[in-house]
Amino acid sequence: MRDTARTRALAAFQGLALGDALGMPTQSMSRRLIEADHGRIRGLVAAGPHQQIAAGMPAGSITDDTEQAVLVARLLIDGGGTVRPAVLASELLTWERAMEARGSLDLLGPSTRAALQRLQDGMPPEEAGRFGATNGAAMRITPVGIAVPVEPLTGFVDAVVAVSALTHNTGIGIAGAAAVGAAVSAGIDGADAPEALDVAVAAAREGALRGHWVAGGDIAARLEWSIPFLLDRAPREQDDALAEVIGTSVAAQESVIAALALVAVTVAGSEPAHPDPDSAWDTLCRAASLGGDTDTIAAMAGAVLGATGAAAWPRTALDTIRRVNALDLEPLVDGLLELRRRHG
Repeated sequence: MRDTARTRALAAFQGLALGDALGMPTQSMSRRLIEADHGRIRGLVAAGPHQQIAAGMPAGSITDDTEQAVLVARLLIDGGGTVRPAVLASELLTWERAMEARGSLDLLGPSTRAALQRLQDGMPPEEAGRFGATNGAAMRITPVGIAVPVEPLTGFVDAVVAVSALTHNTGIGIAGAAAVGAAVSAGIDGADAPEALDVAVAAAREGALRGHWVAGGDIAARLEWSIPFLLDRAPREQDDALAEVIGTSVAAQESVIAALALVAVTVAGSEPAHPDPDSAWDTLCRAASLGGDTDTIAAMAGAVLGATGAAAWPRTALDTIRRVNALDLEPLVDGLLELRRRHG
């Protein structure tokens, strides 16, 4: 079982990084401009002429999704499973300064930036993230899913809150992070994708009870609605439904739902014990072609597909992201799994 857990945990982190890199050249672009630059994304490609945030970045480059997940993983391991808000704030600011020094425009997201500014202005940590309802907490939550068992669910959501509330202390922000993290954690315990998505709904319901209230669609309710909504449509109609009805913006109630609904579509009709590994890769390419927050949607979908055993990521793509980003995920995964064992 330990071997299975490690395989799935590593596949989750790899899936996050691969989805992120596939969406790098298309992030924040419209479907029309993506089509003009790349056609449909079918593999790792460099940023094209219309890409402004990641201009000039080579194929296989990761963005803030993976880099901040790595940051959270390192802090969890160094802190013995605990991340102090002041340390997280300092590390995020240091990360952004390093990105600025490299000339990158791929900086902190709107909720995280606003929360850290409030913290610097003297607002208490528990209040700094009171308006954070975007997907920043969800995009970097995979390490918590690896490090913390999903049962008991309230304890798992407590762990999500502990690493999210500084920047995303709202019911929507926490629910989105809880949904993604719980699906990853359930997968590492052996759940297949449909089972993990059921756990994601339950975690989203619990997460919605935490933090400050802000107006917006309920994560659990939208997730329960979106999966049959998408499955009822022909494949050629699903991308339009994702982009135009579910939504692909940085709002958690759009991008988190889009990512998890894509997971459901990927495994629909397949046998849980024999998922098609090519379908998972195709799903990440599909997410990268949708427009909007493509890197984050693909990253979250990749993490859940990897954790639930639904993916066997292409070795050439894994070698590319390792080489281009000097990315070594194995030690992080082993450290996070050691934290998980301590919970047992």
